[in-house]
Amino acid sequence: MDSSKQEVERDVFPYLRVHRDGTIERLAGTETVPPSFDSPTGVSSKDIIIVKETGLCARLYLPTLTTDDKKLPLIVYFHGGGFFFSSVSDPKYHHSLNSMAAASKALIVSVDFRIAPENPLPAAYEDAWAVIQLLASYKRGEVDNCPDDWIRAHVDFNRVYLAGDSAGANMAHHMAMRIGLKDPLPDFKILGIISIHPYFWGKEPIGLEVTDPDRKAMVDNWWLFVCPTDKGCDDPLINPFADGCPGLESLACERVLVLVAGKDILRDRGKLYYERLMKSGWPGKVEIIETEGEDHVFHIFQPNCDKAQNFMKHIAAFVNQP
Repeated sequence: MDSSKQEVERDVFPYLRVHRDGTIERLAGTETVPPSFDSPTGVSSKDIIIVKETGLCARLYLPTLTTDDKKLPLIVYFHGGGFFFSSVSDPKYHHSLNSMAAASKALIVSVDFRIAPENPLPAAYEDAWAVIQLLASYKRGEVDNCPDDWIRAHVDFNRVYLAGDSAGANMAHHMAMRIGLKDPLPDFKILGIISIHPYFWGKEPIGLEVTDPDRKAMVDNWWLFVCPTDKGCDDPLINPFADGCPGLESLACERVLVLVAGKDILRDRGKLYYERLMKSGWPGKVEIIETEGEDHVFHIFQPNCDKAQNFMKHIAAFVNQP
């Protein structure tokens, strides 16, 4: 056997290894489940193609409808995974978004964006933008051209939210900043952002990172793997507060909900995001909720615990504010 196939060139612990011959050995995030009707929540799901040229797909979640003509809020969701693992078919995400759709009574479009290293950044951001552009075209009066009957029949395009956990929360932020700064979408408004345990980072440690250098080094390694630029962990994509980054006052939405977890190594970056947004001059409303005693995306790994149930209630209340 060729020894190069055994030699590990890059270990992105604990999720994957890159071998010397270029083989990628994925150790987590490879499980999949098909779309289905989920009887505990009453939510139906299906997969659709968004962009044929790139193969970009999304999984849609539709809650039980009380009346046929009721229009639902739309949540565009970006999953976590550090930009290099997991998918919309991951059983944990599938279960979580069934619960979110049921609790919030919203139609969810979960974007199956391309991941690294096969598709280096900014591929994930480009896929996210493609979905938003398509939805914006429907809002402009082209919804009759939408090939999907769920979106065509049930979405209230005046109640659009961007949401995501970890890396997905990072993506939601950058999409709203792109709309606000350089690519305005006429007549398409993002009402709010649901930022779940957001993946922001930086070269210099803060908060929990100072007392946990091992986890700090691990997260450093994750980011440098997907985005090996000369700016490292202060690249504007991962550190929106680095020198030269645009101000948060350009964030194109009216409300933001930031959710952090007490034991999460990313906790203090989420808190900093909340604080900077409060002080930025941005005209919207931001709130933050911390779940004490829990770690990163606990609600996905422990979906049936009381704290996860309360977590979903907070999201539902945010989406359904009058």
